[in-house]
Amino acid sequence: MDYADRLDRARKATGAAGLDALLVTPGPDLRYLTGYAAVGLERLTCLVLPADGDPALVVPRLERPAALASPVGGLDLEVLDWAETDDPYALAAGLLPARAARVAVDDQMHAAKVFAFRAALPAAEQSLAGAVIGPLRMRKAPDEVAALRRAGAAIDRVHARMGEWLRPGRTEREVGRDIARAILAEGHAGDEWVVVGSGPNGASPHHEVSDRVIEAGDPVVVDIGGTTPDGYCSDSTRTYLVGGEPEPEFAAYHRVVEAALEAAVRAVRPGVPAEAVDAAARDVIAAAGYGPAFVHRVGHGIGLETHEEPYVVAGNRLPLEPGMAFSVEPGIYLAGRHGVRIEDIVVVTADGAVRLNHRPRSLALL
Repeated sequence: MDYADRLDRARKATGAAGLDALLVTPGPDLRYLTGYAAVGLERLTCLVLPADGDPALVVPRLERPAALASPVGGLDLEVLDWAETDDPYALAAGLLPARAARVAVDDQMHAAKVFAFRAALPAAEQSLAGAVIGPLRMRKAPDEVAALRRAGAAIDRVHARMGEWLRPGRTEREVGRDIARAILAEGHAGDEWVVVGSGPNGASPHHEVSDRVIEAGDPVVVDIGGTTPDGYCSDSTRTYLVGGEPEPEFAAYHRVVEAALEAAVRAVRPGVPAEAVDAAARDVIAAAGYGPAFVHRVGHGIGLETHEEPYVVAGNRLPLEPGMAFSVEPGIYLAGRHGVRIEDIVVVTADGAVRLNHRPRSLALL
């Protein structure tokens, strides 16, 4: 990852936005710009990125070794540490131009730090840095696409093993523990979430796990994802049938979701508004009579966060561009009965889209 280039592009974008500086605390924006996966503490760690001037990283003294051990140590980036009795907000404010009038803080900065910067910079108007950093993060460079591809392959390997764990007589929680261990074993640094929605629980899109015992003939929605060591995320959903044959209606609307997924992926190409991809899937589901049962947007961006821009939803007219990466995950949910969701990550290319998940999308009978 070329962090020097990212810092330079962010500096130029800061000036183009009419801002004097960005203030970026631990979180995905700091990791994107510097490679430093800093721990979010009550103590201030902050990247100060002036539009006109050299960037600097303010860190607690006890965190200086960790900062220098990260990619920060290889950058032309001054690292200033502060002692327990120092005022780190005054230190950071002192790095800004004397007449700084407009600064932007990262979108995930804790409120306590926002207010502390407000006190340290009383004459400066504050705004959100997402307007500057978001467009940079949204367009993935080739090395980021490669990282997402590795993450997708790793989560595919977990789905390939589902027959080891999903069987009648086991609870969702037991299956979830097995899946979480496999997410780590297959190359992730962290298991971010595990959804095992069996039977009626499959009709709750964000159900996680419960003590419900999986029964023969149950449909099971399995939505899993994690974060790889380089910080990039995976996310993939498949729907399984545990033992027996599917109910005719369930099999039929699973095919509808498959068709909706394919229609949405076909709709992806540069210049198409994000909302058109959502509409492509939604039209298929509505035509089959299940429109009200598709209760969420069709997708979300993915990168250093599982959910980030662009959001693929009605009303988002943002034109798609090569390098944008997002989920395509249509679903149908019948309350009290069961549900279906199928999800792939796609990346926009010059003439369409490439998928990063490759497990079969048809109903898997275990």
